[in-house]
Amino acid sequence: MSSIELKAVEKWFGAVQVIKGVDLSIEEGEFIIFVGPSGCGKSTLLRMIAGLEDTSRGEIIIGGRDVTAEPPSKRGLAMVFQSYALYPHMSVRDNMGFSLKAAGAPKAEITQKVDAAAKVLKLEALLERRPKDLSGGQRQRVAIGRSIVREPTAFLFDEPLSNLDAALRVEMRLEIAKLHQSLTSTMIYVTHDQVEAMTLADKIVVLQGGVIEQVGSPRELYERPGNLFVAQFIGSPKMNVVPCQVSNNQFTLPGHRSGPAPAAANTAATHIGTRPEHITVVADGQGHCSGEVEVSEYLGADVMLFVQCDQLGLLTVRHVGDTDVRAGQRVGLQFDESRTHFFNQAGLALRD
Repeated sequence: MSSIELKAVEKWFGAVQVIKGVDLSIEEGEFIIFVGPSGCGKSTLLRMIAGLEDTSRGEIIIGGRDVTAEPPSKRGLAMVFQSYALYPHMSVRDNMGFSLKAAGAPKAEITQKVDAAAKVLKLEALLERRPKDLSGGQRQRVAIGRSIVREPTAFLFDEPLSNLDAALRVEMRLEIAKLHQSLTSTMIYVTHDQVEAMTLADKIVVLQGGVIEQVGSPRELYERPGNLFVAQFIGSPKMNVVPCQVSNNQFTLPGHRSGPAPAAANTAATHIGTRPEHITVVADGQGHCSGEVEVSEYLGADVMLFVQCDQLGLLTVRHVGDTDVRAGQRVGLQFDESRTHFFNQAGLALRD
């Protein structure tokens, strides 16, 4: 395994710049996930690391070696794509060992490496089957196994679970997490699914418009977002953001009540953010604001309430467990003041 470093990396398609001077250091053995909206550049950045896209400017360093101008075959990386790309006429064993066979590896070495990878991925009983006889999750494990046998310096995953149904995605998330723990290899993973990002990553890289908005652990990005974009992109349902005024260490909501604010937010803050699970339903007329419940969604363990709060707009509240609050009822909402976030006009987080 190796560290990977990007230095002022840019990518241009003609006159259009899609990656805008990205700097990023990935330590040996880290599991890094690129997330962001469609078109943010996350897959392009992954393909640049793999060598499948040329780097217009900047440097890509793998294991201390500048590989910017080197072809994919010289970078020592293994890539797992969204499509399984398995040979339909070959068995699982032959699919997994094909790259080694093409490289001229001895038959005994191929057998040993394929058997070892199959054991890690629990594919031993499937080695003689063809891809058409496998489920979607099994095919994806074969595609991952094909990468493992090459013993790469790092694994690159390009939305590998997007073709699977919800149940299989959960199963494969667990398999990939266990795989990283057992191999301790450097892994870079691209997804639009923030659940995958939050559950798998050591660090998340949030991208927007070809630039990095923030890098940090899932907990750091969730609890201490650096700006309004990250605050609303990480977390589902997304953070509630409403306008406010702050002075003398107190925030005031338009048409509603006030609460404490950090000194850094004085006069500079224009918006306050609070996550759905950090709002408590109280009696109408109490709490920080009041409104009418428009929709109540029962989800079993949780109930999602969508409350129209006059000048503040529609707020989302996550209530743990069941509740007798129903649509059409007026309620008060109490924010957890220790977990509120303040943002200035430019969308930057304000903290002491």
